[in-house]
Amino acid sequence: MKLDERHLIQLAAVVQAGGVTEGAALIGMTQPALSRTLAMLEKRIGEPLFVKGKRPLQPTPLGKALAEHGQSMLSASRRASALVDGFHKGSTGLVRVGGTPFFMDALIAGMTAEFQNARPDIRVEQSYGYLATLRDALDADRIDLAISPVDILEEGSGLTFQIILPGRNVVACRVAHPLLRTRKLDTRRLLEFPWIAPPQGSPLLADLHSLALSLGATEIRVRYSGGSLTSAVNYMKESDALTILPHSVVFAYRNEKSIAALPVEIPHPERGLGLLRRLDGVRAPAVDAFASHIAKSFNSLEILIKRHEQAAIWGM
Repeated sequence: MKLDERHLIQLAAVVQAGGVTEGAALIGMTQPALSRTLAMLEKRIGEPLFVKGKRPLQPTPLGKALAEHGQSMLSASRRASALVDGFHKGSTGLVRVGGTPFFMDALIAGMTAEFQNARPDIRVEQSYGYLATLRDALDADRIDLAISPVDILEEGSGLTFQIILPGRNVVACRVAHPLLRTRKLDTRRLLEFPWIAPPQGSPLLADLHSLALSLGATEIRVRYSGGSLTSAVNYMKESDALTILPHSVVFAYRNEKSIAALPVEIPHPERGLGLLRRLDGVRAPAVDAFASHIAKSFNSLEILIKRHEQAAIWGM
């Protein structure tokens, strides 16, 4: 015997509410329509669903068992409705975000935590990559959003780019580095110290080569390479090694008072850190909410970062 699932849900509402009128109000039906459903269901199964003469209504064993199945369906329906509502409001869903490692570790991870504190039902999947890899991931629909420094976005790329912070890289060192005690820094002295090479494929590595050429050197003395941001910072803290970092990353470590930036102009193309998305990508409210949160977070930080740059670097 096949039973209509809607009838079981309506039966569950009556059992839960203790009366036909109350059950009808619970699921948005009229009392007469719900009474007809119960009569139809009893006729179909050939058994009473409620004990006669009992108020509030008391289900028979069969009525109670059927109502339990209906209650499961009713709960599932409500969860599904809540899921749809949450999706449209951007409070549930999945965000797949990829980005350049140092930015993701130093800045984006904390912003993601703040976002999920407010929207705990959104799951965020984070991955790493540089611009070429991130573009491939966007094209292949492996990520919804990329966060990366961009020099030029070619026309016809199929991508949108929203700048969230002007890109500026600096020479970083430990706070007790000898060069920080120099009143007027001779940039050629940078060649006297060992270097930490940024990761392969990173714009930071290209900027290191540009800096070396501007100092008249064909190569620079690299002592350590292949590490993460944490390993690079920990290495710097215990040595006089230098490296290239985004200024915003140095800013993110300001409260630790472990690393600083030297007042050195690095020749690199004008670039900006921003959000990359596909023009023809499916717009998910959760992704829109996440992108908006990241943009607002950087907007709040931009003034502080600029002040830090003027006071801690060029104010020396």
